[in-house]
This record gives sequence, structure tokens and C-alpha cells, in this order.
Amino acid sequence: MISIKQSALCAVVVASFGLAGCSGMSAQDRNTVIGAGVGGVAGSALSGGSALGTVGGAAVGGVIGHEVTKPKR
Repeated sequence: MISIKQSALCAVVVASFGLAGCSGMSAQDRNTVIGAGVGGVAGSALSGGSALGTVGGAAVGGVIGHEVTKPKR
């Protein structure tokens, strides 16, 4: 069984590699990806590691990250 510390460390490592590829993204796209990553980790931690909690957290986090950085018109 993977502990929460191991899950968090894995998420940080994956996010750091993922963010390295974000250099050409817009701020809104970057924040969507970051929100999804943070939401997935939080959803996993809050649900006890269930897949549904992880996916739900990633979806909610992605939407929040996307909406935070709306393009200015």
C-alpha cells in the first residue's frame, strides 16, 4: 500500500517533469494543468486513495485552475 507521503512525493516529481514542458503554454493552460495536478493529489488524499476521488479532484482542480486565469478582453 502506498502511503500519502509516497503519493505526494510522486506527484511532486511528476509535476516537476510536467511543468518543464509548460514553457510554451499560455498562463490559462498552465494553471489548468497545475490545478488538475493539485486537485488529483488532494482528491486522492481526501478519499483515501480511491480512483474516483483522484479523478474527481483532478477534474475540479482543472476547472478551477482554468477559470482563475481568464483571458482579459
